[in-house]
Amino acid sequence: MYQELTGSELTRAMLDRGDTQIWCAVSDNSDEEAMSDQVDNDFTARIMSFDDKGFYCTAGMAWLFAVPIKISPLTQDEAGF
Repeated sequence: MYQELTGSELTRAMLDRGDTQIWCAVSDNSDEEAMSDQVDNDFTARIMSFDDKGFYCTAGMAWLFAVPIKISPLTQDEAGF
């Protein structure tokens, strides 16, 4: 049976595939907290690697959870002009 990858599992699979610098919402507590923090805080990082100690970002910090997110530029319409 096929199981859909989500959250930190998806980030690990993307790194295993060879992807680099994956934008992620990050947390040291859970995938859910990483995503909920996006409302009030800016806990995002470009994740470059993973080992048994966590996900490592371009700044050299380790995070226990990293959920891949999509970052794209706003359009003029989205900005309200």
